[in-house]
Amino acid sequence: MDSTMLNVILNGIVETFEMVIVSTVLGYVLGLPLGIILTVTDKNGLKPNAVVYKILDAVTNILRSVPFLILLVVIIPFTKLLVGKSYGTAGAIVPLTISAFPFIARMVESSLKEVDPGVIEAAQSMGATTWQIVKNVLLVEARTSLITGATIVFATIIGYSAMAGVVGAGGLGDIAVRYGYYRREEVPMWISVILLVILVEIFQNLGNFIAKRVDKKQ
Repeated sequence: MDSTMLNVILNGIVETFEMVIVSTVLGYVLGLPLGIILTVTDKNGLKPNAVVYKILDAVTNILRSVPFLILLVVIIPFTKLLVGKSYGTAGAIVPLTISAFPFIARMVESSLKEVDPGVIEAAQSMGATTWQIVKNVLLVEARTSLITGATIVFATIIGYSAMAGVVGAGGLGDIAVRYGYYRREEVPMWISVILLVILVEIFQNLGNFIAKRVDKKQ
């Protein structure tokens, strides 16, 4: 592999990291509060509200049910409006975020609902407000599950970022498509695939390590 290809690969790694990290952070900015609201307004939640829950539940389900590649194409006008283009790293972050946040919301909702009801009742009996219970009980008690869920989110978004390479989003997925599919060059394609697998393993193992350390402190 010559120096030019090496630079292409290194640039692809940087672009993949940029897409995954930025879209994951933005996904949690939107998905974490959504997951909390879904938990709180559920029929067994702290503040049951059937109307709010059903609306948010429907929106979340609809967004989650749209395959990423279709979403990528459908929201091209919105992506152009938001970042000025529908290609490259910036163009990929928008659909990645939209695809990630409903998934994150469900992960958060599932984690928070695993918290022992007895702990919540104890906090309520001491006069804790809804926000105090969410912040000091639900999020604290569910932190191990939330971290484990975050590793799954990272791995999922890495896979989506590779799919975004089909429309020239940049990153390792773009290299695999451009060189492997269009130019029939197998070496850069396999290097990209192997690096994507390694990135998933790194995020997965790091997340599991952090989750175990946090679990021991509980």
